[in-house]
Amino acid sequence: MSQNNTALIVKCPTCKKAVAWVAEQLFKPFCCERCKLIDLGEWAMEEKRIPGEPLNEPTDEFDEAQYH
Repeated sequence: MSQNNTALIVKCPTCKKAVAWVAEQLFKPFCCERCKLIDLGEWAMEEKRIPGEPLNEPTDEFDEAQYH
């Protein structure tokens, strides 16, 4: 909280509802657990991505050079 006792208000990334940034708000920046889980599911399904070059995909083969 700032010195004038007003909480920062942010928008829930999922539903855009106003959310007070206070200790009592357990799911911040989300308004509720449901919105948090929706967002997590979108990341898991790769509907959301961080821009940039893709990383090299790991292979199933053991690469000895990597560990020496």
